[in-house]
Amino acid sequence: MALYVRKLEEEEWEELERTIQNMENDVSIQRLMIILLSAQGQKVQEISREVDLHPINVRKWIHRYNQHGLDGLRSGKSPGRPPVFTAAQREAIVDIASADPTSLNLPFNQWSLQRLRKYLIDEEVVDQISVETIRQILRAHGIQPRLMGSQNQGER
Repeated sequence: MALYVRKLEEEEWEELERTIQNMENDVSIQRLMIILLSAQGQKVQEISREVDLHPINVRKWIHRYNQHGLDGLRSGKSPGRPPVFTAAQREAIVDIASADPTSLNLPFNQWSLQRLRKYLIDEEVVDQISVETIRQILRAHGIQPRLMGSQNQGER
């Protein structure tokens, strides 16, 4: 079944044409062209060749326009992978790493990444975390992890 943009009202035609002529708009010309060509009766395959975009993407933009109008053509924040750790967990990791381990009744006076990892899991700050993730969180907060020598290599 052929997919077309919904029937456009006169105001929508005018808005699309104004937007396409405004070089500083936040909608790509390519997306606007998809809608205009579809409204003129061109099929997805024809539009795809015209705007040099895969038919799947042409369909996506037609669907978005049909559901949300011009706002559906604007680029939003890409969802991406959600953060694994909350801001509160990250803050707790930084706070604990900044604390003197002896103040937490631990039998050592300096953190290693392995010791910190074990403590975070044991204290249920996080369910799981890698040493590398701890390193990245600390660096993001301006903390350079100090690794103790080879005596900690066997700790996990």
